Amino acid sequence: MRLGVLDIGSNSAQLEVVDVVAGGPPLPAYALKEPTLLAESFTADGAIAPDGVDRVVGAVGRAMQTARGLEVEQLYAFGTSAIRDAANRDEVVDLLDAETGVRPQFLSGEDEARLTYVAARRWYGWSGGRLLTLDIGGGSMEIVFGTGLLPDLVVTLPLGAGRLTRQFLPDDLPLGKQMRRLRRHVRHQLREVADRVAWEGTPTLTVATSKTFKQLARLAGAPAQRQGPFVRRRLAVEDVATWIPRLARTPVAERTQFRGVSQSRARQVLAGAMVAHAAMKELAVPSVDVCPWALREGVMLCHAVWDARTFLPLQPVSLTQRPDVCDIRQLVGGATPA
Repeated sequence: MRLGVLDIGSNSAQLEVVDVVAGGPPLPAYALKEPTLLAESFTADGAIAPDGVDRVVGAVGRAMQTARGLEVEQLYAFGTSAIRDAANRDEVVDLLDAETGVRPQFLSGEDEARLTYVAARRWYGWSGGRLLTLDIGGGSMEIVFGTGLLPDLVVTLPLGAGRLTRQFLPDDLPLGKQMRRLRRHVRHQLREVADRVAWEGTPTLTVATSKTFKQLARLAGAPAQRQGPFVRRRLAVEDVATWIPRLARTPVAERTQFRGVSQSRARQVLAGAMVAHAAMKELAVPSVDVCPWALREGVMLCHAVWDARTFLPLQPVSLTQRPDVCDIRQLVGGATPA
């Protein structure tokens, strides 16, 4: 069966297509990334501005056209925090439904964290031991700790790189006082979480799963993504500390000259680096392994390996008109379709 996962986020709408094979890994047969660039498209009241809505509709429309052209049979389409938390979320979803033929669902931050943990656990296996995962998205940050198939501790915080850039670092070259305010804010949010994680015990392995960490690892000299998922990539807290002042004194337009920094993420990479550094310091993590699998792979694994009807808090859309509606929410949480 050909399965698709469409993740509509603050920077892009990403479609991954896999041919599901029993026992096989969810390695994409095809991947598409269409820019949404929502980080700078919010109004003062928290709504997505018209230009941002147009980009989202266009990106999802192209992704859906591709999915149908590739003869995807079932598709999981969902929006992350940028759309989920927008003041005009319902209007955006209605428009997507009308214009593209798909009505995205929404995962809570906790659901996203659990599914990402499942992907990381599957990648590293039981040898990962006590596993701590860190993920910095556009709107939120997730911290998850676990010893088994499902996590023991799930925390989601409003520390996304895009959100914090809008709140604290609006200028092209940030002021010192702006960075100090951001640093205090992040540390305050993380301090209580760090105590809770410490109570769980020292992790055997700490992994980072988001584009923010992949970008920082590339800045620090990790192999490029084109070398494939099986190349080990690591990021040390000292490397993050080194890059923060360099990014701060570099105009946004020039940050794209650094390896691994895309135009869509150039503005928010500094806030992402500051969150990553603070999290690693507060959690006493000297370095992280960058995991190639994350949320989308977690969705695929739950569909292909376990019984999606009892595990996955999403409903698949049949693109071949074959009904396949799942009863949900029993293990991973209570996401509510839009």
